[in-house]
Amino acid sequence: MKSPTVASSCCPTPEPVTSAPPAAAAVFGQRLDLAAAYVDLLATVGVERGLLGPREAPRLWDRHVLNCAVVSDLLPEHTRVVDVGSGAGLPGLALAIRRPDLRVDLVESLQRRTSFLTEAVDALGLGDSVRVVRGRAEDATVQALVGDAPWVTARAVAPLDRLVRWCLPLLADGGTLLAIKGAQAESEISAHRSVIRRLGGDPPIVRDVGTALLPEPTMVVVVRKSAASARREDAV
Repeated sequence: MKSPTVASSCCPTPEPVTSAPPAAAAVFGQRLDLAAAYVDLLATVGVERGLLGPREAPRLWDRHVLNCAVVSDLLPEHTRVVDVGSGAGLPGLALAIRRPDLRVDLVESLQRRTSFLTEAVDALGLGDSVRVVRGRAEDATVQALVGDAPWVTARAVAPLDRLVRWCLPLLADGGTLLAIKGAQAESEISAHRSVIRRLGGDPPIVRDVGTALLPEPTMVVVVRKSAASARREDAV
């Protein structure tokens, strides 16, 4: 298997095609223009390349970018985040735009997505804080490159049991997975609680973020990698 690669290319920032809702200014503050440029990239280049469906364009702010950006409320200052299955950069790029103090690794296995991510990083001027890594979270080469992380994020990647299996090996002991799960969060926890424990995760909890900023808060499943238990990374 090929080693993960850090991609490189660039693309022009498109003309604005979407209007920011009032909540966007509260979430992004002085970096609102940067967030708007990212939304416009998603609405144009992202849709053209099939990373997002055309029906998503009118709801990019509320359903995607703001929903992801508020997850940064759970992150301490000046930390490193590995975003697994980053796709079009959600939540990783939204976090990096809102929080310039973060260092973010965007892990994605598909070439067309890593190409877009790298172009977006270049166009938005985020190269000093964001790295695009092509590969799968479970690849040993990816684990060597981005592992021992204090934080891992993921959104709409896989059921919680598989997600924990892929992501916990990337975490340092005591590190934390933040999985954006939505309304099904509690049911997934109930279904996979025992597997998470066998894989070395502490009991998961659900946190609502963005409650004071968004009409619908973002539901995040928080799984801490136990620093004490004997882990079985190969458990089912």
